[in-house]
Amino acid sequence: MAELWWIYSKPVPADSRELWTLFLQCSCITAVIGGLFYNWMFASLEYSWHLSVAMAISFSLLLLLTLVLVHPARCVFSMIMPTLGTKQGRKLLFSTCIMIAVVNITPNIISNIKTILQVIQCICKNSSESLLNSTALLQNVSWEFGDAVQEAINPIYRPMNGHFRISLLQNSSLIYQKMHLAGEKISREFLSVEVLVKDSVRVANRLAAGFFMLYLCFESSWYLKNYLTNVRFDNFYITKKLERLAMDRRAAHLLVGSSKELIRPTGLKLSREEVVLCLVQAMLVTMALMLMLVLVAMDHFAFSVADTAVRRAAQFSAVPVTLSIKYKAEMGIMPFLHKLIWYPPGALLLRDFDRTYHHHLIFSSAQCRISPPRPPSPSVLLVVGLLFCILYGSVFLEPFARRLCRGIAASFFQACEDRRVLHLYRKLARRHSRE
Repeated sequence: MAELWWIYSKPVPADSRELWTLFLQCSCITAVIGGLFYNWMFASLEYSWHLSVAMAISFSLLLLLTLVLVHPARCVFSMIMPTLGTKQGRKLLFSTCIMIAVVNITPNIISNIKTILQVIQCICKNSSESLLNSTALLQNVSWEFGDAVQEAINPIYRPMNGHFRISLLQNSSLIYQKMHLAGEKISREFLSVEVLVKDSVRVANRLAAGFFMLYLCFESSWYLKNYLTNVRFDNFYITKKLERLAMDRRAAHLLVGSSKELIRPTGLKLSREEVVLCLVQAMLVTMALMLMLVLVAMDHFAFSVADTAVRRAAQFSAVPVTLSIKYKAEMGIMPFLHKLIWYPPGALLLRDFDRTYHHHLIFSSAQCRISPPRPPSPSVLLVVGLLFCILYGSVFLEPFARRLCRGIAASFFQACEDRRVLHLYRKLARRHSRE
């Protein structure tokens, strides 16, 4: 492994064997990166498969030529891997979490809201139908009551017409049509909102992902540029070269006295600046986690409401309605008429009317088309949880990722590393002499 890395980090291969070894190394790397690039474009960014294949092949060929021919490009590419553990890599993971949430959680919430609206539509439709049927019942009651009024004891006192006139809406399909149109309009609006949200977030995620990838390459290039041009940049590590230089010049005490300011790149000790940076980044990740938890809670709440609405609607029993009519009438005769017609005083009784009618108001039926509520996907929650675990891990691994970047740059440009070590040694020596 050490020999392979030595060949990979050399500016120019020494012979044909090293050249072929370098070519095979770069070929394996580009094959793996090309596969990951295809999966990223097709699965995460949701490009078409033929475009993803074409882009992956073109990117792999261009990357292969760049790695084989350009030595600094190999260094920048090698530093991109540990740079994924820094804030730039976290931005990519954030965009992935947002895309997963929008593609999976948001449609789930909209579907459950549509289920709730379907339950409301079903209840309104069945209740209106029951009310129309109750109106028809009133029509039948009125005609029966009118017939009873017509059947007086004496035909002389029979009213001309004892029927009530109740205006009924004969075309009940008009109500159903309007309710159906209203439901279809709401469904179209929800579908348009869902499509708009998906498209907007998909485009924004593609732009953000492309920007983050370019910025990732830029950050690695910026680190390499500062490493090569500024000997003070990220130069506070007790490396093996610094230890050997101090031992050769019999100044090992310089490293012992400066142990509070210098750290070992392979150790677990963190400087004060690194600890503060980790805490700040952890707070930012926590804020993003809170927002994601709010979205997940909305998903669970929408499913709970939709599930409760569907179950309660199925449990709605028919509400019994009882209509009781008791009618008793008598017709009194004025006293002076009694004397004229020599009829005994009193009252003429008409026939009593005492009947009870039953009806049921129905709020739900099996004919309603209600889509079942969609529960939150456990796999989506698991993936999002794992991504946030990686995010928290990358927060505390970021200092070690920067140390790894420095080690990669030192292995690619050893002459520059010698100058940096000599500068740090002289700085420590001057500080010791002043003290």
